[in-house]
Amino acid sequence: MKLTKYTIAVITVLALFNCKSDKNNISELEEPKAGYQIEPVDIQHVKITDDFWLPIIKRVQEKTIEYAIAKCEEEGRLDNFLIAGGEMKGTVKGAMPFDDTDVYKIIEGASNSLISAPNAALETVLDSLVSIIKVGQEPDGYLTTWRTINPAKPPATWVEVKEGKRWEALFMSHELYNAGHLYEAAAVHYKATGKRNFLDIALKNADLMVNTFGDGEHKISAVPGHQIIETGLIKLFQITGKEDYINLAKYFLDNRGNPHNHKLFGPYSQDHIPVVQQDEVVGHAVRAVYMYAAMTDIAAIKKDSLYASAVDKLWNNMVSKKMYVTGGIGAKHDGEAFGENYELPNLTAYNETCAAIGDVYWNHRLHNLKGDVKYFDVIERTLYNGLISGLSLDGTNFFYPNALESDGVYKSNRGSCTRQSWFDCSCCPTNVIRFVPSIPGLIYSKANKTVYVNLYASSHADIDLNGQKVKVSQETAYPWNGKVNMTVESNSDITVKFRVPGWSRNEVLPSDLYAYVNTSQVQPTLTINDGKVEASLKDGYFEVTRKWKADDKIELNFPMEVRTIKANDKVIEDKEKIALEYGPLVYAVEEIDNPKFDAISVSTSDEFTVQKESILEGVNTLTNYKLKAIPYYAWSNRGVGKMKVWLPITTN
Repeated sequence: MKLTKYTIAVITVLALFNCKSDKNNISELEEPKAGYQIEPVDIQHVKITDDFWLPIIKRVQEKTIEYAIAKCEEEGRLDNFLIAGGEMKGTVKGAMPFDDTDVYKIIEGASNSLISAPNAALETVLDSLVSIIKVGQEPDGYLTTWRTINPAKPPATWVEVKEGKRWEALFMSHELYNAGHLYEAAAVHYKATGKRNFLDIALKNADLMVNTFGDGEHKISAVPGHQIIETGLIKLFQITGKEDYINLAKYFLDNRGNPHNHKLFGPYSQDHIPVVQQDEVVGHAVRAVYMYAAMTDIAAIKKDSLYASAVDKLWNNMVSKKMYVTGGIGAKHDGEAFGENYELPNLTAYNETCAAIGDVYWNHRLHNLKGDVKYFDVIERTLYNGLISGLSLDGTNFFYPNALESDGVYKSNRGSCTRQSWFDCSCCPTNVIRFVPSIPGLIYSKANKTVYVNLYASSHADIDLNGQKVKVSQETAYPWNGKVNMTVESNSDITVKFRVPGWSRNEVLPSDLYAYVNTSQVQPTLTINDGKVEASLKDGYFEVTRKWKADDKIELNFPMEVRTIKANDKVIEDKEKIALEYGPLVYAVEEIDNPKFDAISVSTSDEFTVQKESILEGVNTLTNYKLKAIPYYAWSNRGVGKMKVWLPITTN
């Protein structure tokens, strides 16, 4: 088995890949999530035509997937499965105990692409990757290649192994983390293709977990060091209906912070007190939001009020005290962790791309549970700023941390003032691949006789609303301007809830962590048939109930103007500074556009010209006689240099 064949196949396939292909007419493979009040409209039923998001999705589909598979082959990710299965000789390749997950996440992202854009050749490539993975699985279902190859010698020095036994170093071995990403990817692959080849690998591994962990004779009482197996197990439960899977997920959550069950890992892994007693987001930010997502699943599916109360408290703490204006989370390089309340440094901000992705997953679940507009306010801020900043405009360079300031010099262990082509720990590039093709699934949701319009992007959706067929479409240049033209078609009365973005309601975040310096006097509007139908603003939504006709003329307008933002006084780093925003986009100044960079200051009374420019693949810039600002997500695409989001206030 020569791996170069697979790379050649991938390059050929992805060069031909066209995300405008017809949709896959597969049947729904997952039951609606029991307990959730609201269900996302699946990407299978949403067609993106948007000038902002479609190029980003296509970039991942056509370039980043190919690039990452080549990197995985180059660095031995695929070899490890073959070595573990005895089809290739050698030692463990790569530097991380979770390198297997890079392959899983690529498959998940490619599978999401298949759902919206079927491609037989790409599907064949994924079958080839799955066959390689299967080689590395042990007969009883165990699958972590480094340990199978040489259990006494982990690839990372910080994984302490004494006897070479399974599960002996769960704090850092990532054996259960590897399993979680396996399950997540296999669930999406099954949904995309209807094939069981990858799903059966995951189920065999999950059955091993069920037989291994828990209370009782011959079982191990322990919890994962790095969470994600919990949400993965729940996805397998949703496909199979097997209660053992969700019960094990809840066991892992219930026993965090339980000193009678295991030696506690501490706050770094959110394993310091029981999860239902936690009310402050602490420790490794990615581990945290993956755990909070699973807790939300349990709150919904098991109708667990203690879990629901805990996630509310944790969310409020994060959004009120520990979130950047870009939606980024995780202030500290040390431990890739949340800092103390209001500890939000700019130059040394960590804001891992994976954490932003995990935060979107969590907030999406919270919206599914409650329908509150505030969760999509956080999602939108994160999406347009601190998440897509992790991917370069050419699709092959990445940020692991996403700082809010650069001096052109500062470097960390996995980040610097410029994007990198890959990392020894490549979780962020492959997580971007995993996530971006699923973005169309965020745009619309449904519940009973209600359709939610969550995000604004040119698209078409076919929605099954309790057996009634509803068609929704929108045309817009968002985020460059706030005008949206929509059509809705239904055979009977339904309610449509059009989300009014937080920034258009004079709210930076659903908290007092940030505030606009001046309240905007322009109001969002919704008109239907030139104002002949009344629409009321309720709880952050324009809500209209009627029998919708295809020729109804629906016009939303969220007027955009340059806004200045100040931070809560308790954020010491941002005192006497303001940030610039236009619509949902946070802006940054780069040295390349501002030769007198170090002298830049702004006043709350400064006026700016908003101009569409061809730079950075076409963006709105903000300019005046002092400065030129670009959208934060696009910085560091033109070389190394200084950058700031928070700007000193003019003193004269």
